[in-house]
Amino acid sequence: MENPENFMVEVAAPGMEKQDFQISLDGNLLTISSSKKDQKEENNSNYTRREFSYQSFSRSFELPKDVVDDEHIEAKYESGVLKLNIPKKEEAKKQPPKLIEVQ
Repeated sequence: MENPENFMVEVAAPGMEKQDFQISLDGNLLTISSSKKDQKEENNSNYTRREFSYQSFSRSFELPKDVVDDEHIEAKYESGVLKLNIPKKEEAKKQPPKLIEVQ
């Protein structure tokens, strides 16, 4: 989603923790990836049961060149949704139309 001030990206990723995410900006390519590995083990006198669970994904988005203020990108993860706020550089923000006074 885009508005005059910034770009906003939302990624539904339930069951993850904020430390599971890797977010990078290389030039104008934004990459969001995550991986999580769980292992459970149950020991019984007759057997040992192990369960393994792997979750991972990676998504890339190409942002317009020379528009993003990469020093002020914010990312928050809450309620199963990763939200990124990617501000635009001041010169890239859409300026309101200039009104010219009639003399």
